[in-house]
Amino acid sequence: MKLALLADVHSNLEALDACMRHARREGAERFVFLGDIVGYGADPGAVVDVVAAQVAAGGLAVKGNHDDAVRNAGTDLNDDARAAIDWTRGRLDQAQAAFLDGLPLIVREDGVCWVHASANSPGDWNYVTDDLQAARSMGAAETTWCFSGHVHDQVLYYQGAGRRLMAFRPLPGVPIPVGRHRRWLAIVGSAGQPRDGNSAAAYALFDTRRAQLVFHRVPYDHEAASAKILAAGLPASLARRLRDGH
Repeated sequence: MKLALLADVHSNLEALDACMRHARREGAERFVFLGDIVGYGADPGAVVDVVAAQVAAGGLAVKGNHDDAVRNAGTDLNDDARAAIDWTRGRLDQAQAAFLDGLPLIVREDGVCWVHASANSPGDWNYVTDDLQAARSMGAAETTWCFSGHVHDQVLYYQGAGRRLMAFRPLPGVPIPVGRHRRWLAIVGSAGQPRDGNSAAAYALFDTRRAQLVFHRVPYDHEAASAKILAAGLPASLARRLRDGH
């Protein structure tokens, strides 16, 4: 089965639509959302509805820290993120808010661990940004493959000879064998707010039959998404991030 893996959509409907269209053309049969469905962007309700529909159709979603903040005011966020969540909270109906609140922090199925941040204490929202943190998450996952987001970048870690952890940055569109003879942790990048200097949306496609992973970048109308943020009165820095990819 081909699984489309999207993280950090952040209420960006234009990016979500573009990634899903691209994934379907690539043969995606199931959609997995790795947290932070809302936050930052101007279309929280519409994005939640799309994700909820995919989950109802057999997809999967886990909770991110911005999703958690909708109901949990104590979630640690910076000022711009907090302003966006305060704005978001008033634009979700009861069913949409309940959907986010009911999402699991972590799911393990068929040799795969799905989590927004680190599988090691997922509710602490730790960032996996180096080999040590990746090793902790991979160890806590206790699965062959672990997929996550949170970092807004695309990185693949794997356990090499002598159990040493290796990392590299994948090239978009290039298939990577991820066989069961190793353990893997993939950070799939942000669909809705990339921060690597490239404004194109990011997601990954995991072929479970072939044990193959492909990272993708998808251009989308980030100017329209940015304009919506400004029109909503959200912090201008959030609009700039979409245009600049930072």
